[in-house]
Amino acid sequence: MRIFDVSLTISPDMPVWPGDPPVILERVASTDSGDDVNLSRLSMSVHSGTHVDAPFHFLGGNTVTVEQLSLSVLSGRVYVLQIEDRIKLITQEILIQSGIPARTRRLLFKTGNSSNWEKGERRFHTDFTALSPEAASYLVERGIKLIGVDYLSVAPFADGAPTHKILLEAGIIIVEGLDLSQVSPGRYMLYCLPLKLHSSDGAPARVILIRS
Repeated sequence: MRIFDVSLTISPDMPVWPGDPPVILERVASTDSGDDVNLSRLSMSVHSGTHVDAPFHFLGGNTVTVEQLSLSVLSGRVYVLQIEDRIKLITQEILIQSGIPARTRRLLFKTGNSSNWEKGERRFHTDFTALSPEAASYLVERGIKLIGVDYLSVAPFADGAPTHKILLEAGIIIVEGLDLSQVSPGRYMLYCLPLKLHSSDGAPARVILIRS
């Protein structure tokens, strides 16, 4: 059995979505300074690093918030799909030709985005690989219940709402900010545990993949 930690390490120098609050992780008490304990403070957006989007993020109203997401969907068999590095927009045609196994319910996309994490890139890139709205609709038709991507959004930078809304309206859980650079395509067991934040639109998550 091999365990892959596909979560990003949270730090103040990690890239965040433009306009979002920066990550602040600071020591407010230190044994080196004579305090009894080491104590740190964390401040950041709930969509920093590896995180989960709840329907409330884009749909508002009385839609599902992060603590209501199904643990049975967040855990279970998953398929990691390799997308060619040159591809910047994942279309319906690409998905049809990709050979997603039948009965797949959880799907992670490994793209050229993962090379940013492998290189320790600290700058936010707007040209990341993402899903088109038509691709999102196709995944809804396929009965997918969870989608994971290896950058900070499942949707293109210039127009994020359509893809997000299609997926979230269908109840699909979105996991963003995965580091799949050390993971090969294929089948795994997924365990994704977002923080249980009350009435939140999203939450940071620790995500692991297990291959027997």
